[in-house]
Amino acid sequence: MKKYRRNNWRNSIAKNCGPAAGSRATHRNAGVRTSDAGWHAGSVAAPDRTEWLTIPDLAERLALPLGKVRRLLQDRYLVAIRVDGVLRVPTEFVQDDGPLHDLRGTLILLGDNGYTDEEAVDWLLGEDEVLGARPIDALRAGRKAEVRRVAQALAF
Repeated sequence: MKKYRRNNWRNSIAKNCGPAAGSRATHRNAGVRTSDAGWHAGSVAAPDRTEWLTIPDLAERLALPLGKVRRLLQDRYLVAIRVDGVLRVPTEFVQDDGPLHDLRGTLILLGDNGYTDEEAVDWLLGEDEVLGARPIDALRAGRKAEVRRVAQALAF
């Protein structure tokens, strides 16, 4: 009996369209997000403005087991990227009681537009001239619709 594969549709795209089908991976590393730009050595966001939480620190702050924190990452309630070789989450993505409520939809929208996790974090933490502020600050201020409208326009 063939074992069910979660990312089976990515395998079929890679087989039928070849490795150049978008920025997605080939059959060998299907399910792993890759960036068209490749790996870069620069920092993802301005280090003076961003504080990071490791996954164990995040679990402690939210008073959740590690498995539930990993589930939050998997379900796109939060996003983690590697900073200095360690998975970390920006502290601005977390409220006192859990993940920032409006972040999930924005992360899903950015992912649907082809953004990698690193690019999404970079955009959220960087200044946006249309919003007049950083998108994460606009989300925290309750301007969810405006942030998502700008994020959707970035795909074009």
